Amino acid sequence: MSDTIPNREAIEAAHKLVAPYIHHTPVLTSSFLNDLCGAEVFFKCENLQKIGAFKARGGLNAILSLTEDQLKNGVTTHSSGNHAQAIAFAAAKVGARAYIVMPDNSPLVKIKAVEGYGGEITFCKNTPEEREHTVLEIIKQTGATFIHPFNNYAVMAGQATAAKELIEDCEEKLDLIFAPVGGGGLLSGTALSAHYFSPGTKVYAGEPEGAADAVLSFRSDKIEKAPYVKTIADGLLTYLGDKTFPIIKQHVTDVLTVSDEEIIQAMRYLWERMKLVVEPSGAVSLAAFIKNKDQFQGKKAGIILTGGNVDLGKLPF
Repeated sequence: MSDTIPNREAIEAAHKLVAPYIHHTPVLTSSFLNDLCGAEVFFKCENLQKIGAFKARGGLNAILSLTEDQLKNGVTTHSSGNHAQAIAFAAAKVGARAYIVMPDNSPLVKIKAVEGYGGEITFCKNTPEEREHTVLEIIKQTGATFIHPFNNYAVMAGQATAAKELIEDCEEKLDLIFAPVGGGGLLSGTALSAHYFSPGTKVYAGEPEGAADAVLSFRSDKIEKAPYVKTIADGLLTYLGDKTFPIIKQHVTDVLTVSDEEIIQAMRYLWERMKLVVEPSGAVSLAAFIKNKDQFQGKKAGIILTGGNVDLGKLPF
């Protein structure tokens, strides 16, 4: 796997590599949300992606880039759900074993999906430290190749293909793109795609108030941890990595935070008005855009809806 920041050619190569295995997801609009926001909003529907999330892109690019020797003992990762599914899904495509570390409070819908793709799950407490410790134990026992959920350039290049498609599918140039931020893999990839394929398009991040590490890191110019972690957006609970943070600092315009109530309202708009099943983490970008709509009046905005893996037994509305 690459040990350098993905350039234009690396993102184009990633797109070519993963294209046979993924959906080219649609870009949809809503006149209701356009009127609500006072802008033209274009939604990249990665909730309709394979495995129900954009993570399929990065997982596939990382695994398809491995050598046979790197795959022979399987692959491993830690994830609350969507990256876990991506690695299990991609490993199955190449006939490799997938050892997946998941927090013991992961959504049931994501656990069942990982099992369905053939992933072998080990549960741990839901802290970054416990996730990393458990993965290290698995590597010692199996010799599996570790694929980090976000702090990995091959993963980042794969995630960048979502924004690349969004840019290409919009007939007019976008003024800005919103992506959510957890560890920063998608946000970094989005920022790089905007930089290479649509210079001048600004990139913003949406982040839950209950996992607000990226906004602190962005302001202080060093990787910070959130002062507290409690949010409905279970896919955004981690903090930035040493590979994602420099890209975000250089290419992202701002990080904007939202409350759980604002996330739930954005989910509701998407479900009711667009008939799109979007999970809380996937609605964070729209929530941040709506909250700050006054500064984006009249703009053309792309919003990446990152996933649709909702536990239907625990709907927030």
